[in-house]
Amino acid sequence: MLSALPLFHRVAGQPVVVLGQGAMAEPKRRLVERAGGLVIDDLAQGIDVGARLAFIAHDSAAACEADALRARGAGLLVNVVDRPELCDFTTPSLVERTPLLVAVGTAGASAGLAKHVRLRLERLLPQGLGALAEALFAARGRLRARFPDGADRRRALDGALGEGGALDPFADLPADAVQRWVEGAAGVDASHHVVVLRSADPEDLTLREARLLGMADAVIAGPEVPAALLARARADAQRLPRGAPVPEGLTVELRLG
Repeated sequence: MLSALPLFHRVAGQPVVVLGQGAMAEPKRRLVERAGGLVIDDLAQGIDVGARLAFIAHDSAAACEADALRARGAGLLVNVVDRPELCDFTTPSLVERTPLLVAVGTAGASAGLAKHVRLRLERLLPQGLGALAEALFAARGRLRARFPDGADRRRALDGALGEGGALDPFADLPADAVQRWVEGAAGVDASHHVVVLRSADPEDLTLREARLLGMADAVIAGPEVPAALLARARADAQRLPRGAPVPEGLTVELRLG
């Protein structure tokens, strides 16, 4: 089960309450400002102007608890610095390849752990990911024309962005890679794959099996396949019982060997 629901909240041009002074409050102010939010340092004013988020970083634990209660009662989502039990949301450690963002969080369990995972990812993720995201955004119209059906379009992108694909995010891509791919994109994979699992542990999936699960339009599995394995599939993929008719699209059938 997820320990928290990860979301990206747009605050550009919007008021955000940040209460407190000093070393705990200043990073929250900077974070809000970097996201384009308008920092409000008075709770009553923030409530009046329609703020939806509040960061609370007083030195006094009692003051934090009191303002968290007031803000929550007014309908704001609350983050109390270093008090995860008082938080409606937490702030992750970010890897920025704008407009691509990778957020690493522990639901308040350990900010230090999130930071060090983020530092490792910084070394792994190419700097060009932002440019690739912008090129894909610019190509949306041409991609829709090339693949009018949404499912076909998603499968084509999965194939291109997968390891070794024409738009592999970890490859050294030329500046016009997206344009060249859209113009010459091949047909999409709508095949049926049977995966015989070695165990019920998701960590035993091969890279190929994990990739197929992440791309599949439908997953066929019997009751013996654990939920932890099915969770590796796309959230919007169909879950079908064994013996069900195989639908159109890329289908993965899981069998526990």
